[in-house]
Formats: sequence, C-alpha cells, structure tokens
Amino acid sequence: MAQKKLAQDGLWTRANTLFKPNLKQADIALIGIPVHRLSLTPNSCHLAPKAIRAALARYSTYSGSADMDLRDLKIADLGDITGADSLAGKKIIGKKVAGILDKYGLLIALGGDNSITYSLASNLFPDLSKVGVITLDAHHDLRDGNSNGSPIWRLIKSGVSGKNIVQIGISDFANSKEYSDRAKECGITVISRDQLRSRSIKDAMRQAFASLGRSVEQIYVDIDVDVVDRAAAPACPASVPGGISADELRQAAFLAGKNYKVRAIDITEIDPKRDSKDERTVRLAALLVLEIAAGYNAR
Repeated sequence: MAQKKLAQDGLWTRANTLFKPNLKQADIALIGIPVHRLSLTPNSCHLAPKAIRAALARYSTYSGSADMDLRDLKIADLGDITGADSLAGKKIIGKKVAGILDKYGLLIALGGDNSITYSLASNLFPDLSKVGVITLDAHHDLRDGNSNGSPIWRLIKSGVSGKNIVQIGISDFANSKEYSDRAKECGITVISRDQLRSRSIKDAMRQAFASLGRSVEQIYVDIDVDVVDRAAAPACPASVPGGISADELRQAAFLAGKNYKVRAIDITEIDPKRDSKDERTVRLAALLVLEIAAGYNAR
C-alpha cells in the first residue's frame, strides 16, 4: 500500500528539512553506515539509515519543553558510506570520516548493525587511550571475533581502556557469565537494567560522565536501540521484554548530545523489515536524532 502524502503547512516545519546535503562545515553531521553482514542474527539493518531519514519528516523542528527550535542549528547530511558492508569496510569508513571532526562539532551515525561502533570509533580517534565510550545497550558486546557482538572488545584490544567504558542498560539473560566476568576484569563500569529500576536515566548518565571525568579528552556514545523494551523496539532483533523505556532512551540521547566532550554518537541495530506497522522503532530512532541535536543546541 502506498504511503499517504504528508500534509504541508508553512507554519509547521518538518524536521527532515534541517538536514542539508554535503555542507562543508556545520554544527552536526549525519552519516549513514548501512551494514548488516557481520550480524550474529541475520537481519536487514542496512535499510535503517534510509528509513530513519524518512521518519524525520513526521516530526517538527521545535521542542516545546525547552522552547527550542532546531532551525537555529546548521546540520549536514553526508549521505551513506557506500561499500561499508564489505571486507574492506573499515578502511572505506576510515577514508570517508578522515578529518571529519575538524569540520563538524558532532557526528551522528545511523547504522547498520552494532559493528559500526568499532569501525567508526577506531577511525575517528587516532589515540584511543584518551577516548571514553558510553554504551546504551542490553549487551556487553565483548565477544571474541568480528561481529556486531564484539565492537567493545575490539576497541579495548585497539587501545580503549576498560576503565574508560561505561555500559548502561545491560540486561539479565542477555549476556553470559563469561562475558560479564570479562567486563569486570577490564574495569568496565556497568549500570544494569536492574539498577535503573530504582534510579533515573539522568542519574545514570551523570554517573557515566563523572566516572570518565578528566581521564578522557573525547567521548563516543553507542546507542544500541535494543536496550529498549521490546514492546517499543520490535525492529531490534535482540531487544528483550523489560528493557528501558523509549522515553528514557530519548532522555539519554539528549544528555549525550549536551555533553561537550561527546564528539560522535551512533544509533544501531534497527531492522525496518521487523518493525511494527506503525514503525515505532524507526520513529523512535528519528526522535533520538532530534534529541541529540537538541542536546547539542543546549551546550
């Protein structure tokens, strides 16, 4: 069934109009990394960047609670990285993002599966020992090998200190004891889903930034949307019932965008083919982009 054309209103600016193709310099840059071949579970996450961009048209540019209009921001859309889902993907991504943080204040990357976290972070920052990583994820992603289950382990092996990693939303029965032990051995700070039942996501994010403190110069934030309750994120192959709420993740996205040390944020693990008819997961991802932008605008 063909999608109905969205209504036009000169006094209701649609959020998709914020993103201008290939601006040479801007406050924020958006880039798509449509990969899925390294996923442990077969999926179509490579379709997410296009779907998320389309969903942005369903939202306005104005945050009433903050009395903030994002039209004040300069935002570039750099398109998708062609060839990122190949054996040479990491090198291709590296060429595309070389020097990108010199031109843009913040990079938002649309996955694609969670393997992009390693490929992107390892190419963006020449000295990973000075980089902090915050993950919002149901999983540790500390597996051996090269998959969407291994990006954090690969970053550690490439130079990120475990003490400079904070993982928020780690779920019960979604990780093995062996990988939980690995997180402890590496010195990773873990704020579990269970802990979030008695504290706010705002408090958890505050702890994450405080724990990194002066030990890092720049921060990379990985938003794996499967951290959200499966009822709100059916398009995430590994989401579990009982994850955090969509609203909590929106708050976290805003706070990530607001922190001046955060230079790059990815949004991953959404398979549009698995989404509900109302596209709730893809629409949440579009809102995450806007929350990040609002946070950046509040710096």
